[in-house]
Amino acid sequence: MISKNKFGILLVIMGFLALSFSYEPVAATEWPVFQQNLDHTGFLVQPSNFIPSIWNFNAQAPISSSAAILNQTIYFGSNNWNIYAVNLVNGSKIWEYKTGGKIDSAPSIVNDTLYLGSMDDYLYSLNPSNGDLIWKYQTSGPIESSTTVNNDTVYFGSDDENIYAINTTNGVLIWNYKTGGDVKSSPAIYNGTLYVGSDDGNVYALNSTTGSLIWNYTTGDKVISSPAINSGTVYIGSNDGNVYALNSTTGSLIWEFYMGSPVESSPTIDNNYNNLYVGGDDGQFSCLDTRNGEHKWSIQMGSAIKSTAAISGNRTVFGCDNGNVYILNKYSSEIEWDFNPGYIIFSKPFTASPVVYGNMTYIGGNDGYLYALNIDSQNSAVSIFLYYTAAIIVVIIILLLAVRRIRNR
Repeated sequence: MISKNKFGILLVIMGFLALSFSYEPVAATEWPVFQQNLDHTGFLVQPSNFIPSIWNFNAQAPISSSAAILNQTIYFGSNNWNIYAVNLVNGSKIWEYKTGGKIDSAPSIVNDTLYLGSMDDYLYSLNPSNGDLIWKYQTSGPIESSTTVNNDTVYFGSDDENIYAINTTNGVLIWNYKTGGDVKSSPAIYNGTLYVGSDDGNVYALNSTTGSLIWNYTTGDKVISSPAINSGTVYIGSNDGNVYALNSTTGSLIWEFYMGSPVESSPTIDNNYNNLYVGGDDGQFSCLDTRNGEHKWSIQMGSAIKSTAAISGNRTVFGCDNGNVYILNKYSSEIEWDFNPGYIIFSKPFTASPVVYGNMTYIGGNDGYLYALNIDSQNSAVSIFLYYTAAIIVVIIILLLAVRRIRNR
């Protein structure tokens, strides 16, 4: 027979177990890798106390840097050399930090520290609360690769052809590995191994602790795409037009799929449905089966897709060089919404990758604006380019009326 005391303890334990299973997912507190996770979904759960709002933030220079989110603040770089921290609630600037060059790479944020590379050859470590510099590390070339943080080490590539591992505490070099080309691809760590592409056409697997080579797989052209990793498989695109699935342990080819044009965007994995989403330079956006590379569907957008897709519920979101942000049904490829703030006349490419915060999507454009979009209601703040377009239409109408009056004299 169970005593009353033991029975009480048992009830308490069962209560805690019930609570643990009834908790809903909470928002992640860190952003350690490009697009937040190894699947590249770019998604965070929106906290219950967050009140979403639509807004546009003017960085006054093209934004090709993808963003990271921490504590209802979004961080990104711009071609005006600045790193920005912007309030997600209202789109107001919290701080900015000036580097010595334009910024293409995306930040990572771990242990209350932000890491971001610049085209001035430096990797920066900043306090995400106020933008204060903690340390910076100089390479011998521009940094276009995004950072990855793992076990007190920050990893990234440089256009000096090296892959770097830097101590996160003091900015001291731990190791570097020389490839045969610029390293624009963003590294990913899986089971103690670093995976990254290089402009020399290779995908590299390195020991993340020592930097020693484990294997390399040679494609037919530059590898600018960044690896997504799921269930022991490395997925990556190449400028030879193929998407590759490689065994993470041996580097052996599992399957490849030919997209028909260079693939600079990075694969995104939806593990629940064995789907891989990726875009090509010819404007084709495709869904493949992660298990065998079988083609599920494709849709043609008409312009290059260099943006990596994010996933939000039943949707996938990505930018395109034609100036549109597309929200597709991830099962059927049906376009649910295409957002174009330039109204065709002032359209600029979206090369940055979107990030998703609950029902909100945030993406920077080459027009210099960061856009906060509500993808549930398909709503956005009014773009400044609407007024420019309206002004041009008014001028054209006035000119036509003037010409007509002159002809009637």
